[in-house]
Amino acid sequence: MVDIARMVYVANLMGNSVSVIDPTIGKVTATVPVGSFPAGVAVSPDGSQAWVANNGDPVGDTVSNIVSVIDTRTNTVTTTITVGQMPTYVAFSPDGSHAYVTHLDSEGGGRVAVIDTSTNTVIADVPVGNGPYGIAVTPDGARAYVANYMGSSVSVIDTSTNTVVATIADLNVQTPVIVAISPDGARAYTANQHSDNVSVIDTATNTITALIAVSGGPSGVSVTPDGSRVYVASQNDSNVSVIDTATGTVTGSIPVGNSPYAVLVDPAGSGTAYVCSRYGNTVSVIDTSTNTVTDTIAVGNFPIALAIAPAVQRPPTVTGIAPSHGAEAGGTTVTITGTHLTGATAVMFDTSPATGVTVVDGTTITATAPAHEDGTVDVAVTTSAGTSTASPADQYTYDKPAPAVTGLSPAHGPLAGGTTVTITGTDFLGTTAVNFGSLAASSFTVDSDTQITATAPAATTVGPVDVTATTAAGTSTTGHADRYTYAYSFTGFLDPVANTPTLNEAHSGQSIPIKFSLGGDHGLSIIATGYPTAQQVNCETLTATPRHATDSPTTTSTPTLTTGTAALTTRTAGGSSLHYDDDTDTYTYVWKTPKTYAGTCQLFTLGLNDGTMHTAAFHFVD
Repeated sequence: MVDIARMVYVANLMGNSVSVIDPTIGKVTATVPVGSFPAGVAVSPDGSQAWVANNGDPVGDTVSNIVSVIDTRTNTVTTTITVGQMPTYVAFSPDGSHAYVTHLDSEGGGRVAVIDTSTNTVIADVPVGNGPYGIAVTPDGARAYVANYMGSSVSVIDTSTNTVVATIADLNVQTPVIVAISPDGARAYTANQHSDNVSVIDTATNTITALIAVSGGPSGVSVTPDGSRVYVASQNDSNVSVIDTATGTVTGSIPVGNSPYAVLVDPAGSGTAYVCSRYGNTVSVIDTSTNTVTDTIAVGNFPIALAIAPAVQRPPTVTGIAPSHGAEAGGTTVTITGTHLTGATAVMFDTSPATGVTVVDGTTITATAPAHEDGTVDVAVTTSAGTSTASPADQYTYDKPAPAVTGLSPAHGPLAGGTTVTITGTDFLGTTAVNFGSLAASSFTVDSDTQITATAPAATTVGPVDVTATTAAGTSTTGHADRYTYAYSFTGFLDPVANTPTLNEAHSGQSIPIKFSLGGDHGLSIIATGYPTAQQVNCETLTATPRHATDSPTTTSTPTLTTGTAALTTRTAGGSSLHYDDDTDTYTYVWKTPKTYAGTCQLFTLGLNDGTMHTAAFHFVD
C-alpha cells in the first residue's frame, strides 16, 4: 500500500479549529474552523474525512453537541452531526462503516454514540461509565474500549450488539483519559492522569495485568506499530515517557514542549511520533529511532488531540496534459500531471493503452500517446486504488492530419477542362479547396473521408500539375500519385492518314501530309523533343489490312518493331515541316519519306509536348 496524503490533524481546543500539518515540509498547510472546543479528532480509514468532536464550553455554558466532518481533500467542513452533550473523542471501526463518539446525556451520564458513516446518523447510544473521554476500537473491530475519566474505569463495548460487556476498574487507577490498543489487539493501555501510571489490560480477559508508573500526570498514550514500545505524554512535567512493553518498564524520557497532552505514534511505521503541547501551542516531532525531538511546529491555540491520515492510496486524479494534442498516428510524448499517481498500472487514451509509461513521482507520469482517430479523448490513470475520473483537465486531442491524395481517375484531361476526376486519398472530410496546380477546381464534392469528385478547370498550358486538397489541418503534400496531366484535344490523325492499328499504304520517297487537330492554335512548339520518329516494323506479322487514303479504317493489332527509332527532321527548309491552318483548325506535318523505305513497313510516332504519343503505320512500295 502506498503512503499517500499523510497529513497530521491537530484539534485546537481554545482555537475552535483544526490545524493540518504536512509532515513532509513540517508546516501547517491549512487551518479549518470547526465547532466550539474541539477536543478529539480521528481520520477515517480511507483517509477521506477527519471527524472532530466539539466539546462546547462548559464554563460559558455554550455546548456545540456536534461532530464536524472535514473533507480532507478540500480541508473544509462538509457536514455536522448532532450527538449528545459535550462530545469528546472519536474512533472509527477498522472498515470505516461506523464511528464512535464519547459524550454525556442530558442527565450527565456517560454515553457512546454509534454513527453509521454511510448516512451520518446515530444508530445507537450506548450507556458507559461516568465522564467518558478516550475511546479505541480493537483491530478486528469487535470491541471498543472507553476510558471513563470521572468514573475511573474502562467500559468494554461489544460492537456487534452495542452493549457494554465488561467494566474494568482498580483502586490504583484514577482518571483514565486516553486508551490505546496494541497492534495485535491483545492489550489495551490507558493513561491514568491522577494515579501517575499506565494500565495494561489483557483484552482476552478484560483484566488489568500491570500498572506501570510514570510521572507528571499521564494524559496521552500511543503504541508503536510493532507493539514493542508505548509512548506516554505527561502534562505536568513536560516530557514523554517511553515504556518497553516486554519488560513493562520506562526506558527513556523525552523532553518536549510545555504541558504535552496528547501523543501519537505514526501507525504506518515512519518512525515518527507527534506530541501536542497545550500551553506552547506547538506539536513536537519525535524520531522514535533515537527518541529525540527533530522539529517543533506552531499550531493553533491549546492543541489537545492528534490524528494522522492512514497509509492508504487515494484514487488518482489527472489535472493536466502537456502537450494536449498530437498526431493521429500517436508517438507524442505526453506529460500527465495530477495527484496520487504513484503505482500507476495503466494509462489509457480513450480505450487505447499508452506505451512507454514512466511514473516520475506521485504527481507526474510520462507516456507515449497511442494511435487514435482524430478527436478529443479522456486520458485516464489507473492504480490499485482505482481509475481517475474524466474531466476537462484530462482531455487530449488527436489532430486531424492534412489530407493526402493517393490517386486520380482519370489522371489526364484536355486543356479546356471539364473532366470529372475522382480523387482518392485520406482525411478529406472538411476539405475547403481542391486545386489543379495553381488553379481552383471548377467544382468539387467531398464524397467521403477518402474520396472527392472534382471538375478539372481549364488550363493554359499542357503538362502535369499536382492536384491538392486543403482542410483546416493543411494542404496535401504533392507527389507522383496526385499528378494530373493537361493534354491537347487530339482527336486522331485526319485524312489521308489513318490511325493505328490501320496500315496505310504509301510510295517511298513521297511527302505524306500528317494532319491532326488539337482544338485550337497552340503554336508550332507542340512537338516534343526528338519527335516525330519512324520505326521499321515487321510486315509479315502485321494483321492489318493495307489501305489507301480512300479506304475505310479496319482494326488491327499493334505492329511489331524490328529496328531502332529514327528521329525525323522537322521544320527545316526543303524537308519535313509543320504548319497550322486557322481556317480548318488543322496542324499539318509534312513527312518527306526516303526512297529507301520501299518494301518496308514503318511506324510513324508523333510525340507532343503534353506527353502523349500518337502513331500511324505505313507500308511503302516503289
